[in-house]
Amino acid sequence: MAVSRLMRKPAQGAHTTPSAPLTKKPLPAGQPREWYVTHNRRLKAMRLAIALLDSGVYHPSTADNARIRSTADHIGIHPPSDTTCRMVRALIRYGR
Repeated sequence: MAVSRLMRKPAQGAHTTPSAPLTKKPLPAGQPREWYVTHNRRLKAMRLAIALLDSGVYHPSTADNARIRSTADHIGIHPPSDTTCRMVRALIRYGR
């Protein structure tokens, strides 16, 4: 006996792209300056880690500062500091 599968049509207005950009929200007011610096550093480190993973860098040992900075130049963001480069390697390490 053959079994057939029901196929569903996608919902009207459903997203067709797998990764649509998120809308930016303003940061909360009233935080100390260091909070904003750390927050933006984390966002930059995440962007760089994703770009490196997409380019095939899966081990923190292959992500030296020069490679991270060249990736930043390639995706169009300012070169990261040594602290941000360390954060990128930590994100790659702990994402495994």
